[in-house]
Amino acid sequence: MKLFVTGGAGFIGSNFVRLMLTRPDVEILNFDALTYAGNLENLKDVESHSRYRFVKADITDAEKVNGCLAAGFDAIVNFAAETHVDRSIVDSSAFVRANVLGVQVLLEAARAHHVGRFVQVSTDEVYGSLGASGLFTEQSPLAPNSPYAASKAGADLLVRAYSKTYGLDAVITRCSNNYGPYQFPEKLIPVMILNAMEDRRLPVYGDGLYTRDWIHVEDHCRAIEMALRAGRPGSVYNIGSNQELRNIDLVKRILDILGKPHHLIEHVPDRPGHDRRYAIDANVIRRELGWAPQMAFGTALRQTVEWYQANPEWVSRVRSGAYKRYYE
Repeated sequence: MKLFVTGGAGFIGSNFVRLMLTRPDVEILNFDALTYAGNLENLKDVESHSRYRFVKADITDAEKVNGCLAAGFDAIVNFAAETHVDRSIVDSSAFVRANVLGVQVLLEAARAHHVGRFVQVSTDEVYGSLGASGLFTEQSPLAPNSPYAASKAGADLLVRAYSKTYGLDAVITRCSNNYGPYQFPEKLIPVMILNAMEDRRLPVYGDGLYTRDWIHVEDHCRAIEMALRAGRPGSVYNIGSNQELRNIDLVKRILDILGKPHHLIEHVPDRPGHDRRYAIDANVIRRELGWAPQMAFGTALRQTVEWYQANPEWVSRVRSGAYKRYYE
């Protein structure tokens, strides 16, 4: 199986590339623009693999996308996206460009080159915010509340339209919050781990009662593989591990793992449009494809903390921007 993986140098994408290279039937071309969150050092251990190749390019560049796809691929798996909500609030233009226009370029190229399957890796944030009870299902209406979420919802609707209009074999996956190794240190869990390790204040938005469903990145990547290989054409699969946790409780657990005092927590002014709660009903992918999470949250969170403790050089290079020189 020849895979055209976009955004494969990012957090989730690099974990997916590493997983798929353990499969003897898979070849991968990793197509990544290496924007601020794309880091080739995430894949340093597989860069010389005989079934792996990297191309530095942007998914909005139709000429380069088509030039690569002309070699013939069985599937496109699209991780390429601007993903950080706070950045989208400051300036949404990059999000619209990458997450909407970039996906349209990929869809047109998939049609032109008769790519067998298109997997759009999306997010539960397209559904908006839940109340105190209930779960997002695949039938939940799209009601995004941030520019980031709106751009991902727009991309999902384009993928759906290409499936319905042109018969493109496409699958959309929508996952809850990920954690694990190689996550860029602006996301909640790595921010809290690294600040706590350095005895710095841990900034928690508002009252800290915002609730998220957490899933380890390796469980997410296994689900994407199942959707890629066996998902129904035109279908949506929600991916979640039923591990709901309030932000304040998650931060306290990280402090406890590191043996740090809770008084390091600092409540800061809330961000605009902050969704109160996300929770995923993953019964469809469990029932149809036989997927189930394998990583126990308590153990996997501790392992994640230990990974950041064991990789200070990676953290330092990401924080300083030095990782951007790795490609050169």
